Amino acid sequence: MSDLDQRLKCFAMVAVRIADGLPRCMGASVLGRQFLRSATSVGAHYREARRARSDAEFVAKLEVGIQELDEAAYWCDLLGESGYVPLETMKEVRREVDELLGILVSIVKKVKGRS
Repeated sequence: MSDLDQRLKCFAMVAVRIADGLPRCMGASVLGRQFLRSATSVGAHYREARRARSDAEFVAKLEVGIQELDEAAYWCDLLGESGYVPLETMKEVRREVDELLGILVSIVKKVKGRS
């Protein structure tokens, strides 16, 4: 398993723990479910991309993962700003999201650049 695979899996597990720790109310449930769905799908999209049959397929799958990660950032912000999760916790998670976005965007640019 690559370092990026491991990092995406850890990010997904953080999302699982955050979602499991949310209060049992409608707002927290909606935000948590959306965050969990988008955050856990990024690693799956990356794994799919690694099995792509062409650079174009690789980029397309990775770009979907980038979209999901960007969406996770939105839900992350809402969870912190709503007070459902301590703001400092979500700031740490958001830093990881931003770093992962940078890595994935860099990979896509590199692959597009060699085409």
